Amino acid sequence: MDITTHALVLREVNYKEADKLLTVLTPEQGKLTVSARACRRKNSRIAAASQLLVYSEMTLYQFQGRWAIREANTEQLFRTVREDIVKLSLASYFSELTELTTQEDVAAPEVLSLMLNSLYALDRLDKPLELVKAAFELKLMSLSGFAPLLDACAVCGQEPEEPMFHLGEGVLHCRACRSRVGDGVSMPLTQSALAAMRHIVEGNPKRLFSFRLEPESQRRLNEVSEAFVLTQMERGFRTLDFYKQF
Repeated sequence: MDITTHALVLREVNYKEADKLLTVLTPEQGKLTVSARACRRKNSRIAAASQLLVYSEMTLYQFQGRWAIREANTEQLFRTVREDIVKLSLASYFSELTELTTQEDVAAPEVLSLMLNSLYALDRLDKPLELVKAAFELKLMSLSGFAPLLDACAVCGQEPEEPMFHLGEGVLHCRACRSRVGDGVSMPLTQSALAAMRHIVEGNPKRLFSFRLEPESQRRLNEVSEAFVLTQMERGFRTLDFYKQF
């Protein structure tokens, strides 16, 4: 049985003499492991579609217990990302985090849309990389069942004058209410950084990157979003470590 779907390559591993094993993200089947047979041979018709971060329409068939590519038409190569080592390292972190938070045979249209929009932002939009990174992290956490609660202080129910965010509980609280939240780490936010978090988590996904922040608020937002990911996932990411070298 053949299926035709759109797919974004999240990971590529060379296999045998001329093959690759790909991890791809599709809207209907979620994450899939796909064999790209003979894609490393000269003049392979699926060579372009078998590269990291390439978005294609793929026709797949069953081969030795897994899906394999019969044919593929590339739709987005994100060339600017691929030609810039800093953008490529950040996009690779997006891929690694997406691979961790998605499952096989579970539809993921919103996550795929987020990945494509984030890659487009890196590729075409004149946005600070730290802004794109923070927006991606918080939105992906929200789509993956880790949405932070940001409407008011989790303790007193008031709008915090000095907002803080508890990484383990994923809740907003006042500085004065810190002792009543529980163990774990809380990080301070500016009012602008909090407004940006609310925009990312609760706003229109099509306007995900349509905000600006002064440097201090951008720094706070980036630190909180990254720490939230690392706390909730309980692990680090080699691609993130590589990106932070630049």
